[in-house]
Amino acid sequence: MKLDLEHKTILVTGALGFIGSNLVNKIISNYSDVTIVGIDNVNDYYDVDLKLYRQSLIEDSVKRSKNTWHFVKDSIENKALIDELFDKYNPDIVVNLAAQAGVRYSIVNPDAYIQSNIIGFYNLVEACRRSYDNDNKGVSHFVYASSSSIYGNSDKVPYSVEDKVDNPISLYAATKKSNELIAHAYSKLYEIPSTGLRFFTVYGPAGRPDMAYFSFTNKLIRGENIDVFNFGNCKRDFTYIDDIVDGIIRVMCKAPDRKKGEDGLPVPPYALYNIGNSHPENLTDFIEILAEELISAGILSSDFDIKTQMNLVPMQPGDVAITYADTSKLEEDFGFKPNTSLRDGLRKFVEWYKGYYCNN
Repeated sequence: MKLDLEHKTILVTGALGFIGSNLVNKIISNYSDVTIVGIDNVNDYYDVDLKLYRQSLIEDSVKRSKNTWHFVKDSIENKALIDELFDKYNPDIVVNLAAQAGVRYSIVNPDAYIQSNIIGFYNLVEACRRSYDNDNKGVSHFVYASSSSIYGNSDKVPYSVEDKVDNPISLYAATKKSNELIAHAYSKLYEIPSTGLRFFTVYGPAGRPDMAYFSFTNKLIRGENIDVFNFGNCKRDFTYIDDIVDGIIRVMCKAPDRKKGEDGLPVPPYALYNIGNSHPENLTDFIEILAEELISAGILSSDFDIKTQMNLVPMQPGDVAITYADTSKLEEDFGFKPNTSLRDGLRKFVEWYKGYYCNN
C-alpha cells in the first residue's frame, strides 16, 4: 500500500533523538502540509543540551516550511498520554524511535529497558489497535526501530532478516526481538500494517555521545587512550545517518498490504528490513580514519600518532565480534541501498564536531 506523506499526520516518538530528529527535519524540509507530532522524554542518558540543539534545528526548519510541528515532552511509558495523543491527532503513520538505547547500559540498568522498550512499545501498538474503533480509518502504517543487536553472535554473515534470532546476548537485544514479536502478533490479530527496521551502527553529526566514534573523539582530544575491544578484532557495519533516514522515509511510504491467505484468514501485513551499509569495517581501520579526519580538520595535531593511543582489550559483555547487513530485501522492495563511505561520513561528523564544540 503506497502512502503519500503530504497531507498526513505523523507521530514520531524519540523525536529529539539522533535518528528521530534527523527524520523529522528531513520530512519538514522535503514535504508540504505535513503535521508532525513529536514526543520525547528528554532524559539525561546523555547530554540534554545536544537534544535541545536538535530541537532548535527542527524549529528552525519548521519556520521555513509550510508544515506543522507539535512537541510533547513526555514518555511513551505514559499510556494515558499516548491514548490522548492518538485521540487528539489521529495519526496516519506512527514511527516509534523512542527506546532506551545502549547494549552495555542494559547490563547495569535493566529496568529502563523494560519500561521504555517493552511497556512503551505495547502502549503504542495498543493505541494503534484502538485507532480502528468505531470503523475509523486508523493508523495506515506502524514503523518501528529494531536493531542489528538481535543477531547476537551468529557465525552466519551477512545477517539476513530470514535468519533465526532466538539467542540474544543482551537485554537490549531481547527487548528489540520482543518488539518484533509483539508487532507481528498485532499485525496478525488486528491487521495493523507494521514494519520493523534493524539498524546497523548508525553514526553522523549530532549523534549519540556514547557511540564509539563520538566517545573516541572526546577522549582523543583530551589526550586519553581509547579501549579497542576484542583486541581490535571487531568489525562494524557503520551506516551514515542520512542513509538511515532515507531508508525510513521510503519504508514509511509503502506499508505492507492487507491480504488473505489460502485458508481465508488474514496474512499479517508485516515486514522486516535491515538498514546497513553492507560493508563491515575493521575497528582499528575505523579509528585510523577518524584520527586522519580529526588531524585534517585541525582538531588533532599533524604529528598525532593514533597507534600509541589504542589499548587492545578483551571483548565487553553483550558485544559481538561483527555486524554485517544483508540488505537485499530492502534493495528489492525499495530500490535503495545505503552507500555513504565511512570516510565521507566521518568527515561530516568531524566538521560538525568542530563547529559545535571547538568553535565554541
